Amino acid sequence: MTKIRTLLIGTALTAFAATAAVAQTAQPSAGVSGQAQVQTQGADLAPAAPAAQGVQPVTPAPTVLTAPGSTDPLVQKRDANAKANAEYRASKKASKAELKEEQKAAKSQYKEHVRDAKINQKADKQAASNEMKMNMQGQSVGETDGADVKH
Repeated sequence: MTKIRTLLIGTALTAFAATAAVAQTAQPSAGVSGQAQVQTQGADLAPAAPAAQGVQPVTPAPTVLTAPGSTDPLVQKRDANAKANAEYRASKKASKAELKEEQKAAKSQYKEHVRDAKINQKADKQAASNEMKMNMQGQSVGETDGADVKH
């Protein structure tokens, strides 16, 4: 982010310097009254503003400020490394988020299996308990009938 900011600030300063240089080297323009208007570095000695005399000021065409690519191989290598590092960080972040989602899904699936196993275990214990109670009641009923009872 700081690289982009310094690049934009540098480009803006260059554009201002170029504009100032063009303004200083421009020919003095004649006003409506015929007098030459002279621009100096600290003050404007023009008798009246052009808009006040009915003349519209000329506005420069809007320019798109772009930084030209450097031909220096070390700068190109640095820029390529920065781009590759940014792509790597983005890829790593995406992979980490994907891994986190997979772990979250696996954890919820594990919890569901544990919950089901506990329910099954409880049901098995209840079934075994019921079966044991039925067997106990069946034996006590058989003994009271008098079958195989010795005196």
